[in-house]
Amino acid sequence: MLNALFQDPTEGVEVLTDAEPVKKTLSIIELISSGGVAGQFIIGLLFILLIVALYIYFERIFAIKAASQIDRNFMNEIKDHVSNGKIDSAQTLCAQQNTPVSRLIGKGISRIGKPLEDINTAIENAGRLEVYNLEKNVSVLATISGAAPMIGFLGTVIGMILSIFEIANSGGQIDIKLLADGLYTAMTTTVAGLVVGIVAYITYNHLVVRTDKVVYQMESNSLEFLDHLNEPI
Repeated sequence: MLNALFQDPTEGVEVLTDAEPVKKTLSIIELISSGGVAGQFIIGLLFILLIVALYIYFERIFAIKAASQIDRNFMNEIKDHVSNGKIDSAQTLCAQQNTPVSRLIGKGISRIGKPLEDINTAIENAGRLEVYNLEKNVSVLATISGAAPMIGFLGTVIGMILSIFEIANSGGQIDIKLLADGLYTAMTTTVAGLVVGIVAYITYNHLVVRTDKVVYQMESNSLEFLDHLNEPI
């Protein structure tokens, strides 16, 4: 009986322990889907801008790479043909290469017999056209790199306005979850805008560097051709 009186009161009773906190995962898809029509529209617009930026980058990088490929013996063969009076052979060689450099040299060869200044002018005019073709749609990347972050900030402002609107209409009882969802959505548009802007900015600058190399190649070969024409026979 004494044992019954002094029995441990916790015996046979399930000891309650603190439940482990549930870890909430951050899903971008859930944030976008819960962001309302405005947030989803802005995210969709930024996604389209990202696709356009990547398309322009890869299309231009392949075009610039093809434009920069030229035979190392091209200028030597051109000079040999011009020195020997084989103008037709020189023009045929330029047509076979089909690069910005070969087109510039071909334009100069077609003006042989005229004053050197006229030949130089013809090459410069053709060079401007080639540079324009190389820089085709590259300015769109510059526009996207500047516009995307601003579009993202616009989504942030809209998200903040909606959150403040919910607080104002909560009647003094603020729903923390609702407020957090609104802030998450607002920040998501900012991150998306910055990501698209950074990608467009990096790809734009890379294309500019690659284009400058081709332009330098065009100028170098054009000067070499003009110097050869200016040499005394």
